[in-house]
Amino acid sequence: MEGGFFSGQLLIAMPGISDPRFERALILICAHDEEHAMGLALNHPVEGLTVPDLLEKLEIESTIVLPPDLVLVGGPVEQERGFVLHSTDYGGEATLDVTPQVALTATREVLEAMASHNGAPSKSLLALGYAGWGAGQLEEELKQNVWLTCDPDDELIFGRDHGRKWTQALAKLGVDPQRLSSAAGRA
Repeated sequence: MEGGFFSGQLLIAMPGISDPRFERALILICAHDEEHAMGLALNHPVEGLTVPDLLEKLEIESTIVLPPDLVLVGGPVEQERGFVLHSTDYGGEATLDVTPQVALTATREVLEAMASHNGAPSKSLLALGYAGWGAGQLEEELKQNVWLTCDPDDELIFGRDHGRKWTQALAKLGVDPQRLSSAAGRA
């Protein structure tokens, strides 16, 4: 956490989160400053929609065979807008560095790169929509124990076992999800 902001950190939803859209969510915070925070959920797939399907719908021709990776629901805001989290071996004018190993791009060019041999990122995931917070909102949710935080790793970000990512993130902190309570307390 740099300067009190959480860019590059993972948020792990606590049990009992009041918004069902974030139940068992694992969110990578891509941007955070005093005015806002923006992140992408890493473990909620769009049922039945793969990256090759979406690229075909967007009329982006693939020159390679793409794995049938699932498109993710990045969050409830602007769900018609696509975001690609990817390794930093790809970069464009509109690319935002999230961590030293992970970047975010939301342009058609990154989708075209993913569908070809030329300049494709070695690791990527495609999400529709994002999670957003206004000034001080994320900080307040953290104070209220809505989220736990942890450092990201490749498996939590780019792994394909979306059903296990939440418990894997908790395990990284040494937390057993069976022992978590939905009630917050203060010591």
